[in-house]
Amino acid sequence: MTDNELRSILGERIASVRARIAGACRRAGRDASAVTLVAVTKTVPAHAAAVVAELGVRDLGESRPQELWKKAEAVPGVNWHLIGHLQRNKLDRTVPLVALVHSVDSERILDAIDAFGRKRGAPVPVLLEVNCSEEASKGGFAPDAVPAAADRAVPLAGVSVRGLMTMAAYTEDPQQARPTFARLRGLRDSLRARTGLPLPELSMGMSNDFEVAVEEGATLVRVGTTLFEGLGE
Repeated sequence: MTDNELRSILGERIASVRARIAGACRRAGRDASAVTLVAVTKTVPAHAAAVVAELGVRDLGESRPQELWKKAEAVPGVNWHLIGHLQRNKLDRTVPLVALVHSVDSERILDAIDAFGRKRGAPVPVLLEVNCSEEASKGGFAPDAVPAAADRAVPLAGVSVRGLMTMAAYTEDPQQARPTFARLRGLRDSLRARTGLPLPELSMGMSNDFEVAVEEGATLVRVGTTLFEGLGE
């Protein structure tokens, strides 16, 4: 595939996704500017990630820290998001490269990130990952454990909790994901009252269900397959 063909395909797919986000926002009475598209580049080489950035998608996401290290070096000047599990032994190399860690899934990693943020003299922006679908195969805090985790995070000088993240169970019918997303939004709203934090971000929705997530209040949607299917290594 030539570079021009790649740009053409990705340009059309980005425009389609943005149009779908805008449509979901209209249905929900929201402004489309309130939703950030995070292009999840884990299935494609750095060159494709660079093309997406050239086409105006300035927020890119990776699941694995090692892959993020490589792509952040190859594609500088964008907002990198870590959307997968962060191990403590990869924290020092990963956190300086990212605009937001979506996947704080335990008090242990919360404390480690806090120590890093205090050491560098600036808090690390994070989201608390919540297992709202309560699937055994998924990570994240159980919903009923989130208030205690948020209480623990409030006084930490090295962490800035920006909101919550979840993944719905995969289903052919995206409407079945709606209760999961509504649950995360409700949990965020209750935490606002509990902690006094603004918690502006809700990271929820992927290729198969991002429109429903937007209708339920998502501010960050993580889209990979819809943009990159067939364009991998």
